[in-house]
Amino acid sequence: MERRPVSRRAFLAKSIMASGGILVLSQLTSCIKDFEGDGGSSNDIPRFLHGVGSFDPTSNAVIIWTRFTPTTEEVSSFIAVRWQVALDPGFYQIVKEGVQYTSSSKDFTVIEDVTGLEASKKYYYRFLQDALKEESVIGETITLPSGGALSSVKLAVCSCSNFPAGLFNVYDAIAKSEADVVLHLGDYIYEYEEGGYGTNENTEVLNRVHDPKNEILTLEDYRLRYRQYRTDEGLQLAHQKKPFIVVWDDHEITNDAYEAGAENHDATEGSYETRKQTAIQVHGEYLPIRTENGAVIYRNFEFGNLVNLVMLDTRIIGRDKQLAFGDFFSADGSFNFTGFATELTNPNRNLMGEEQLDWAGGVIGASNATWQVLGQQVLMGKMLVPAELLIAIGKVASGNATAETFAQLARTLTELSALKARSLQGDTTLTPEELARINTVVPYNLDAWDGYFVERERLFTLLNGKKTVVLAGDTHNAWNNDLVDSNGNKIGEEFACASVSSPGFEGLFGDDPTTIAGIEQAFTLLIDGLKYFDASQRGYLMMEITEGSANASYRFVDTLASAAYTVVEGKQLSYTV
Repeated sequence: MERRPVSRRAFLAKSIMASGGILVLSQLTSCIKDFEGDGGSSNDIPRFLHGVGSFDPTSNAVIIWTRFTPTTEEVSSFIAVRWQVALDPGFYQIVKEGVQYTSSSKDFTVIEDVTGLEASKKYYYRFLQDALKEESVIGETITLPSGGALSSVKLAVCSCSNFPAGLFNVYDAIAKSEADVVLHLGDYIYEYEEGGYGTNENTEVLNRVHDPKNEILTLEDYRLRYRQYRTDEGLQLAHQKKPFIVVWDDHEITNDAYEAGAENHDATEGSYETRKQTAIQVHGEYLPIRTENGAVIYRNFEFGNLVNLVMLDTRIIGRDKQLAFGDFFSADGSFNFTGFATELTNPNRNLMGEEQLDWAGGVIGASNATWQVLGQQVLMGKMLVPAELLIAIGKVASGNATAETFAQLARTLTELSALKARSLQGDTTLTPEELARINTVVPYNLDAWDGYFVERERLFTLLNGKKTVVLAGDTHNAWNNDLVDSNGNKIGEEFACASVSSPGFEGLFGDDPTTIAGIEQAFTLLIDGLKYFDASQRGYLMMEITEGSANASYRFVDTLASAAYTVVEGKQLSYTV
């Protein structure tokens, strides 16, 4: 790529910065690495290149964030950054202000937990570097209600933003939505190398090759990756306009992570514990949370007396290693169902861990809120599919699919769906062999709650009798499940969001609408409790909770290949207790 003069880049950057307004252009962000330590004069580069953000609002406090962009001469310095919070965008009514010093030890991020604010207020904030006469864009945020009646809460729920997979138009749509708060349920970044997961025909065209080009392992690797993601215009706008409440999932560390290891980590990559702690440190630098220990992300937020939002860590702090189907196949190819069932129902297998489960029991039990809303990473619904179907999907998803494996999957979908329909209609002519085909079921995803059966029942016990909604991310697809315990009691409903950009089932089966529609129809028929499934669209979930109902609006964008996108209204669902 041809290197443009620094002064020209600076002119472009400043000419498109308006008060509270438009953020860095794509052609400017494509040169992001040129800004970092390029030795230009201090007035030649945008100093708040990565925008602003706010996090973890309460009734009297909110965390505000930015990053100062240093020159080569400044990387060993402490930089004074002034912050202000006001009741108006003109900053005539400043209510809080102060100065922070930042340095390379924090990657020049500035994080201020602003306390002593009034409940149910909208605030504006900005950052200034007085010596350089530099000012950030103006951020907008809110504080939560303090007790009392509240008519509704609107939450934009999202997860899984993969930079090479396309533009973050979903974040742009969230920024322009009516949401009060954004719940980000993890996979804010991906750890993969250039050409890795999510890469497609638009990656280079849109200049979205991962930076650094290697899989991220070191402190500087993780920081570079967050910096890159925070140059996306849609993501910057979402942070500028809405407060975020976040939890991590696996890709903030590495794929299929658990407490003591991960699928995408081996001994040649050094200590997993070191990598995990590095990832957690950088997560805290770019996505701050309000806890005493940065490695502990479970916490709750009270939206008046309407919603007790309980944010969980189902990924790192207490998770045992995931089960693997491959470990239960014998040499002759038969599957050891007995051994698998024994491990699946092992009472010592944890997803949250004892300490977090006890904490959750305390905050849920003590809450007088109308609704208990759980924000967490992985699907909680019981996604049990016929083993025959899972095997057929596995063959197609293996990377070596042929026309015959696709044809076999189609036959399997058709046959199992027909058998299930007959069973639901009370057909007594079904043979034992036919019944076995639909009743021999296994969990669709052992990385989800289905792989931690006993602990899920313990959590359901804590929620029994409460009006409960569970929110999930992780899968890149949109789902709505009934949550039912082992005694058949309905505990609540789960609403899972599609991804911001990571491919869903279309990444496995291609874009053929007939195949995708067949998967969607078969899953909703064959999986008890599954009421809605979208397998191919990218988007977010708008969750509006009122006294009487939890209303889900699935919203999708029609493209990730162009900034000219349209929001497509998907399924509208309502859960009333």
